[in-house]
Amino acid sequence: MSAPTVPVVIVGAGPAGLTTATLLAQYGVRSLVLDRWEGVYPQPRAVHLDGEIRRLIDRLGIGAEFDAISRPASGLRLVDPNRRVLAQFDRDLSGGRNGFPEANLFDQPELEALLRANLDLYPAVTLRGNTEVVAVTDELDCVRVEFTDRSTGAVESVRADYVLGCDGANSLVRTAIGARMRDLRFEQRWLVVDIATTIEPGHWDGVHQVCDPRRAATYMRIGRTRYRWEFRLHPTETVADYRDLSMLWPLLSPWLDGTDCESVELVRVAEYTFRAQLADRWRRGRVFLLGDAAHLTPPFIGQGMGAGMRDAANLSWKLAGVLHGHLPDNLLDTYEAERKPHARAMIRLAKLTGMTMTEGGEIGNRLRRLIAPRLQRIPGLTRMVASGESPPLHRSALVLAPPLRRSLSGRLVPNGLLPDKRRVDDLIAGRYAVVTLADPSPGDRMIVEQRGGVVLRPGPHTELYRWLRRAGPTAVLVRPDGSVQSCGRNPSALCASVSRFTPSARSARADPALPDGT
Repeated sequence: MSAPTVPVVIVGAGPAGLTTATLLAQYGVRSLVLDRWEGVYPQPRAVHLDGEIRRLIDRLGIGAEFDAISRPASGLRLVDPNRRVLAQFDRDLSGGRNGFPEANLFDQPELEALLRANLDLYPAVTLRGNTEVVAVTDELDCVRVEFTDRSTGAVESVRADYVLGCDGANSLVRTAIGARMRDLRFEQRWLVVDIATTIEPGHWDGVHQVCDPRRAATYMRIGRTRYRWEFRLHPTETVADYRDLSMLWPLLSPWLDGTDCESVELVRVAEYTFRAQLADRWRRGRVFLLGDAAHLTPPFIGQGMGAGMRDAANLSWKLAGVLHGHLPDNLLDTYEAERKPHARAMIRLAKLTGMTMTEGGEIGNRLRRLIAPRLQRIPGLTRMVASGESPPLHRSALVLAPPLRRSLSGRLVPNGLLPDKRRVDDLIAGRYAVVTLADPSPGDRMIVEQRGGVVLRPGPHTELYRWLRRAGPTAVLVRPDGSVQSCGRNPSALCASVSRFTPSARSARADPALPDGT
């Protein structure tokens, strides 16, 4: 009996896998998601996502639900071993350039529960838990995925046009395509502690980074009653040295003045090895790697989970375009060309932050006390930290940036409010768009709309208008993932270059015939 065939098999139902399945379904692409857990993995892991990923969550359709389980963070503080503030970077809680708070704290199992429940709205997605993928094999015109039903022991197989490995740091899919993790020379052992308490500690409501080579630490409040600490372990220490609250109390009590053990519930204590690694390749033929299967980043800037969701946003629309016949298969090579340098840049920033917190001994402490308070005086540094703008994508066949010259190409279009109180993403997310300061001709508008896109001429009092005006070009071509593909002074040429790309009704929430001055 021949194996059934589906367009896409996704191995792993973490945030990267669930995001990819949802976005593909919004384009009408069927997928099968295979995961070894029957339900949500119950232990807390990631606790932070930035405004760009919060923006993506809104596109997935669970923005209001996420806001109910999360809390915006006020920013970042660097503190010394006595918790005295060395530097503080505030973030706008009302929403930055992405339209949402630029730091959001949450409990990962709650987010994954929302993502799984949201899949019920999409009949195109089938999620099978309690399965173990055992082999991924190329065939003539497809990929065969073999898996075991862990409840019955039965071995099954399925054929797919494409396979996406979202199966984590120990990825079987990565091994199957012969890819290897390259070490970026960072490895530290840390203790991660989650507690619940109704006591109000009264701390500043942001992320605290303790810069101390003797015991670097991170502290943040992630919910109404939930708190997270991370402490660097000494070489001779293990998690067994901190298996209960009495052992942890010397580390926690300075943050919980006046609180006793009886007022605190230990939710979890675990040991993690923070690593910086990058897969040497992210694609072989019809198989791709996403999330921790492709990259591992230390958590110091809270970008681990978000990197995997960025992978999903970058690849899903391209894959949908290829499967629907709108784009050639070779454009899928732009996924690694764009995302790999971006992931490397974020890993390097996380490494630098971690080393700033943990290296240098007493001399390092003295330098931090001297230098950190002056960081906010560096022109543009505070704005860069607080803005939430990640590095632009590198040049590719879908990022037409001029060499050796600053350009909007590869940057994410701002998601500011428009005069009718909608945001930019409400109008253009999920399809191609031409944003222009010039008056588009009816013919230009018709070309774009016939190809499933939208033309937007922002009014002069909008953030989008100011962003485009400051940068210089008259118009930009925005891709379905919100990144600028190209820019220039000839809107007609950009309109003519729009690819045919028709989103589903669910991902296009507005009438494409938009009035001028929006």
